[in-house]
Amino acid sequence: MAYTSPASFTTRPTLTGTFGMAASTHWIATATAQAVLERGGNAFDASVAAGFVLHVVEPHLNGPGGDLVAIFQETVPTAPPLAAGASSGASGRAGPAAAPTVLMGQGPAPAGATIEHYRGEGLDLTPGAGGLAAAVPGAVDAWLLLLRDHGTWELADVLAYAIGYARDGHPLAAGAATTIARVAGLFRDDWTTSADLWLPDGEIPAAGRIMRNPAYAAVLDSLVHASCTVRDDGPVGRAARIDAARREWKTGIVAHEASAFLSQPHRHSGGGSHAAVITADDFAGFDAGYEPAVTREFRGRTIAKAGAWTQGPALLQTLGLLEPLADDLLDPSQEAGAHTILEAQKLAYADRDTWFGDAEVDLDALLSADYLDERRSLITAEASAEFRPGPLPGRTPFRPPLRTTYDAPAAGTGEPTVAKTGETRGDTCHLDVIDRWGNIVSATPSGGWLQSSPTIPALGFCLGTRLQMTWLEPGHPSSLVPGRRPRTTLTPTLVLQGGVPAFAIGSPGGDQQDQWQLLALLRMLVGGYAPQQAIDAPALHTTSMPESFWPRTWTPAGAVVEDRLGGAVIEGLERRGHRVTRAGDWTLGRVSAVGRDAATGVLWGAANPRGMQGYAAGR
Repeated sequence: MAYTSPASFTTRPTLTGTFGMAASTHWIATATAQAVLERGGNAFDASVAAGFVLHVVEPHLNGPGGDLVAIFQETVPTAPPLAAGASSGASGRAGPAAAPTVLMGQGPAPAGATIEHYRGEGLDLTPGAGGLAAAVPGAVDAWLLLLRDHGTWELADVLAYAIGYARDGHPLAAGAATTIARVAGLFRDDWTTSADLWLPDGEIPAAGRIMRNPAYAAVLDSLVHASCTVRDDGPVGRAARIDAARREWKTGIVAHEASAFLSQPHRHSGGGSHAAVITADDFAGFDAGYEPAVTREFRGRTIAKAGAWTQGPALLQTLGLLEPLADDLLDPSQEAGAHTILEAQKLAYADRDTWFGDAEVDLDALLSADYLDERRSLITAEASAEFRPGPLPGRTPFRPPLRTTYDAPAAGTGEPTVAKTGETRGDTCHLDVIDRWGNIVSATPSGGWLQSSPTIPALGFCLGTRLQMTWLEPGHPSSLVPGRRPRTTLTPTLVLQGGVPAFAIGSPGGDQQDQWQLLALLRMLVGGYAPQQAIDAPALHTTSMPESFWPRTWTPAGAVVEDRLGGAVIEGLERRGHRVTRAGDWTLGRVSAVGRDAATGVLWGAANPRGMQGYAAGR
């Protein structure tokens, strides 16, 4: 059967141009990135400026107390770059591309975050809200590292956008207003410092209200002031100025105020009151860094992901399971294809939850042809309701607790993601940027949501809750261990052809991030869809895995679908044994992407229309 043809209608065009493209989950961040490109900045300058703006305009989806994973590729210049601030800016003339590189902004568990301590607090799960769930914040240091090593602008110029929106105000996004309304009772009764910031005059703010955060503006100003203590001109001085700001972030007011404030007992998910264990020394001990990407070939392209301390390699596994199959079995809009995709994802995510983590993970074995052949043979015409990880020689598999319910009162939320009903509880953020020189960035910042833990009043933000991805059972790569990174869901993607970046793509959505990206990748690479056609097309995902976020339940054989998939396909999935939840017409998927056509050199951009917040821009 032929691959389903794309719809003739799209919600907006796939943008094309030759100068630069940006796409993100919020129009203000997209506009910021494009403004930086217009002023001569490169893709790295633009991404960092947009990333700090996202902290301000999407506070329910990410924050400076959170995390960041990005993947990028830099074009090696064929002529020396011009000085920062020169009118033509950026990285010189386009030359050959370097290798895809991962920007690691995932902080580890604090020194005091031990299983024994958390069990001693009466916990059987790492909380989903509250200071005990806080990993060391990694996003800010990662953004500054990227700017230092690959950008061209001075820190003051890059941060000016975020400082302006924090100090002067921005219209409150509808999703943020909804989130604040949902947790208003918690803020009023327990997290009163959060109420002071997010409930102006004691009232729930309406969407569109101008919101200001002068405390966070002052934090960013303090980073700029720290950078100004270095007077040396030129690239050496610029790098030293950014490093001075990094030191200020790690050892100054942020580290001391955050650790002191959260050391006071406060309400956590589950209803208990606990003190956090993070200290100023934990802040000082973390450095963001770079890692090589993990790659796999698929239908003539190279797919690049972060390592197994993220869920990224599960997408590579899924593609490996699907690659040799007939095209119609890779078509999400056909019953057989949707079923096959769901079943392949169950197998890959069972391996994720059994083997992945911040430890030695045998990805060579998990991605090998023989292993994938064996795993692929488990896919039948019926939906599986089992948790089926594959075996690795000489290793004992971890079987996570498989709960379909968890009885505990809620305080805040886990990751703002998609409920099994399809209800949107929020998302992470994502941004993609490509410039005229060929530099390209795919970045997924998250964590530190306004509903994560009490607002630190001197800072204007809270810390994140990424440790909820760790288990309180010892001996697993994802067990809670001091100094170990939680296995994050943040999973941006870079696609290459012949070693040259073809496009950057990503999505918010917790456990759904790679599932939604997979649909777009299949439609673009197999079905021949244009990027916006692929993003607009109806989505689905499996919930037949332990959720990565508190309370970590699962739905055996669960599947969530957009109604636009069609009655015949949905009913066919139900006949095969899938427990299907219909989520509405435009509810699933948050994908954005930017890229370059290798044949013409034309740049393109596309963004998610769902929620009426994401936008692409470029020329």
